[in-house]
Amino acid sequence: MATEDSTRSVTGTTPRVALYARVSTKNSQDPETQLLALREYAHARGFEIFSEYVDVGISGSKDSRAALNRLMADARKRRFDAVLVARFDRFARSTRHLVLALEEFNALGVDFISLSESVDTSTPMGKMVYTVIAAVAELERSLIRERVVMGLQRAKAQGKRLGRPATEIDPAEVHMLREQGMSFRAIARQLGVSTPYCDGIRSESYWNLFLNATPARSAAATPTDSKTKTLAFISSPFRTAGRIGDPA
Repeated sequence: MATEDSTRSVTGTTPRVALYARVSTKNSQDPETQLLALREYAHARGFEIFSEYVDVGISGSKDSRAALNRLMADARKRRFDAVLVARFDRFARSTRHLVLALEEFNALGVDFISLSESVDTSTPMGKMVYTVIAAVAELERSLIRERVVMGLQRAKAQGKRLGRPATEIDPAEVHMLREQGMSFRAIARQLGVSTPYCDGIRSESYWNLFLNATPARSAAATPTDSKTKTLAFISSPFRTAGRIGDPA
């Protein structure tokens, strides 16, 4: 077990500790069972109890909990020097969640103590345990990434299209809304697509109109002919009417 001065207050006074407890059900479980042991440990170490954060009737699978959120917010304000919990599973919902929290505590200079696992990150042994936990979490992330990549490769090999389904909208509706004075951003929001997508529909439609209105080039056509036609199209009444290049 760590000595009393292994966790030092950032102010140089008595170390302040935050107690966190959680129970999943309101009726059959009492957080006092955890808090009694936490208070006894804090007093034995000579800690000053800054506050007790208790979540009642909340599953550990939830990433966001009222008391836990307040604890993390107070930690970011450096209001205490250590967090004391009864067990890992009372605090974190997963190994990844635990590692992320420990990494943030480490950056903030806040120690983490778990009674059941005898882990105290203010001690060399506690730091070693934290390193092992972080390594296991990194391995878990690597395995997940590997499975995701393998799944994507298999889907591509089977000819499956990746990404979200394509959104089909009527170009005429885009033009109609544009004629009513709506911006492309407003049109995109109304139709549930991106702004560049709406703008692309407008540009593609006018380009198709240009191609249809231009006679087919002969085999002897030169690049200068194409350039001249393109410049003529850009300077056509569509541009003077504000239909090409007008602001969104």
